[in-house]
Amino acid sequence: MKRNALAILFLAVFVDLIGYGMIVPLLPFYVQRVAPGATIVGFLSGLYAGAQFLVGPMLGGLSDRFGRRPVLISCLSGTSAAYLLLAVADSLPLLALALLLDGVTGGNLTIAQAYIADSTIPDRRARGLGLLGAAFGLGLMIGPVLGGALSLAGLSVPALVASGLALANTLFAVAALPESLPPEHRRSIRIERARRWQVSAFLRAANPLANLIALLQSVAIRRLLIVVMLLNLAFSGLYSNFPLFTAARFGWDMFENALFFAFVGVCAVTTQGLLLGLMQRWLGDVQLARVGITVMAGALLATGLAPAAWMLYPAVGLLAFGSGLAIPALTSLLSLRVSPADQGRLMGGTAALLNLTMIVGPIIAGISFDRAGTAAPYLIGAMLGSAALLIFVLQTITPHQ
Repeated sequence: MKRNALAILFLAVFVDLIGYGMIVPLLPFYVQRVAPGATIVGFLSGLYAGAQFLVGPMLGGLSDRFGRRPVLISCLSGTSAAYLLLAVADSLPLLALALLLDGVTGGNLTIAQAYIADSTIPDRRARGLGLLGAAFGLGLMIGPVLGGALSLAGLSVPALVASGLALANTLFAVAALPESLPPEHRRSIRIERARRWQVSAFLRAANPLANLIALLQSVAIRRLLIVVMLLNLAFSGLYSNFPLFTAARFGWDMFENALFFAFVGVCAVTTQGLLLGLMQRWLGDVQLARVGITVMAGALLATGLAPAAWMLYPAVGLLAFGSGLAIPALTSLLSLRVSPADQGRLMGGTAALLNLTMIVGPIIAGISFDRAGTAAPYLIGAMLGSAALLIFVLQTITPHQ
């Protein structure tokens, strides 16, 4: 990939994630103003993930067929409209509609990952994916502070500003972002007998369940996909549940939660922008993933058991460190096991798998929070992380099974 194209993609993802970072720490409070309870927060987070689950593979397939650029631009414009709707939502149905729209057009990172995979050599792929993680971390560093400060003027203000940022980002991508997938590398849909067959074949390829089944049947990546699924299931309740956790246990308000999410962003930037490249050269993808998974499991346990608010900082800092190592390494290992023409399909199918767990994860977190106590989502996450570590170790011992 040319350096200027990488810089443009990084900037587009960074601006997108500033808006995302503004909204995520406040989302439980948007929900609480129309309906109380952690379970409702979990179900609405699951609704968002459900929309991504249904549409994600289709976006990946479309980007394989027509290129990454037009799909990414469409996603950015949809994000702008969703945040605008969130700003004016004064009822549960309207709030649900805003999250549904954001989920339908929320394939930004999936397409950006495929963009990186198009344009990097295998030895550089984990680092390229780590740069996206750094953009994510920077967004979570700047966005929450900005969103927390703006929330002092009213809860609708951060959503309005995030909508404006997404609109500006759409215009920037239209003007500056080049295409990464040349026509000769795009997936073609052959016409056999009739146009109806072509449409049917495209719809089958875009079916998230069909893609998931096909991916899970691949011996080369099956266990890695299960590891990614368990890690995401362990992690998925954090963003939707954490502000409720800190409010209930330590009395934190919106601004305190926003500052904490900014701290998480600093940890993510440090890990993925500075440490990942060095550790990847020293350890390689396999050992990098193993270390990251181990740290994630321990950090989730420490978060759930923390008796004082200050202890959340080292615990969640280690969680960000572990995920910053594990996720890019696992994504790189997956991408090296499929052909270049299938990178978008892999990323879309993997996103569908992750979003399937994110439908279930926040619901489990919300119900367990309401029924079993504030620590329950994090203790469950620690057990899932431990299971992921065991399966990954087995994968490295018997990689062809």
